[in-house]
Amino acid sequence: MRIVDLIDKKKRGLNHTKDEIDFIIESMMNGTAPDYQISAWLMAVYFKGLTEEETAYLTEAMIDSGEVIDFGALADSIVDKHSTGGVGDKVTITLIPLLAAAGVPVAKLSGKGLGHTGGTIDKLESIPNFNTKLSVKELIEQVKKINVAIASQTQNLTPADGKLYALRDVTATVDSMPLIASSVVSKKAASGANNIILDVKYGSGAFMKTPEDAVELSKLMVNIGKILNKNITAVITSMEEPLGRAVGNSLEIIESIEFLKGHIENSDVADLTYSFAAIALMKVGMYDSKSEAKEFLKELVHTGKALEKFKELIEAQGGNSEVINNYDLFELPQYKVECESKKSGYIHSIDAYKIAYACKILGAGRDKKTDPIDYSVGIYLNKKSGEAVTKGDTLYTIYSNDPDKTKIAQQYCDEAFAISYEKTAHSNLIYKIVKPKEDDDVQ
Repeated sequence: MRIVDLIDKKKRGLNHTKDEIDFIIESMMNGTAPDYQISAWLMAVYFKGLTEEETAYLTEAMIDSGEVIDFGALADSIVDKHSTGGVGDKVTITLIPLLAAAGVPVAKLSGKGLGHTGGTIDKLESIPNFNTKLSVKELIEQVKKINVAIASQTQNLTPADGKLYALRDVTATVDSMPLIASSVVSKKAASGANNIILDVKYGSGAFMKTPEDAVELSKLMVNIGKILNKNITAVITSMEEPLGRAVGNSLEIIESIEFLKGHIENSDVADLTYSFAAIALMKVGMYDSKSEAKEFLKELVHTGKALEKFKELIEAQGGNSEVINNYDLFELPQYKVECESKKSGYIHSIDAYKIAYACKILGAGRDKKTDPIDYSVGIYLNKKSGEAVTKGDTLYTIYSNDPDKTKIAQQYCDEAFAISYEKTAHSNLIYKIVKPKEDDDVQ
């Protein structure tokens, strides 16, 4: 077998066998296939695509390229939730302690933020001394002990995915459905959980711009999971505007804590958190009814059990849990700038991408994984879509450490807000739920 022949085969739109895809990945990993040949193959895949079976072969080959976490008998009970990335998306942080408090073991491997989307690991690392660098052994032991652990992605899991992504990034082949699907599913499958929930976002602040594309990607990932004996449910959600009011690392942790304290009820963060948690409880067989599951979950928040589990998680990973009651323990910004509305009316929409870009300018985001970030900066949305605003009201608040960056960020934020004279109805956050065909409807 020769790589050049396999490049030519895909270039002509022909399908690969499992042995051929295994050979491509093995050749990349052992260095016998140079980067320029793998890049050529990626470009052929970009234009000619992969079948569902080929995508499953590629996913499996990437899983086999490294270590696989083995939770043993616990794997069937563990739930793992993954988001494709959004703006102000702190649902993983609100969801994980809630599920753990409900008795569902949660093992989560997350990444750092890149581009305009925030990373769960960055947010958690804004908690003083919080350690996200757990070994596989430490991760497993912590889940068995307190029902929950969250760690940064280890290089030992799916190393082939890391190599492929680095090449995709510099060859304009990132936005390929089968390559995205194999990347996401391989990492989730290698993480050890058999029950996986994917939050597939669409809109201005997401990678997928239309709900139709998000549905297509979701179906592919759910079907690949079925082939690999992983129970995947994909929830397609809107990212047309930021989720919640806080955008920025420590700001989002504070908003998450406020939810866990029961202070944030009627909000998009609460809606999505309870929806995802209910789906998880139904996946593991704890409830048959979504409404009953939600009532149980809300009780865990109102009694303080979910907050207590978050405190337990922070302490288990070396963090200072006093931040729960004293937000001044977070790294604080120098400037707090309240920006007023220039007219009266109703908030019609808030462009998620522009808010995210403003945050990135302030220092909350990064272009490369090695770039430093500022945990203290961010933007708080004092007004959200559908809410009334009077000229002179505070529309949003900028938290910053640089006056010049503040001015630039303010320009983007001003452009992000659209204000109309009439109140407009907004569609549901959840567009559709895609699940294995034999599953009962969980909507």
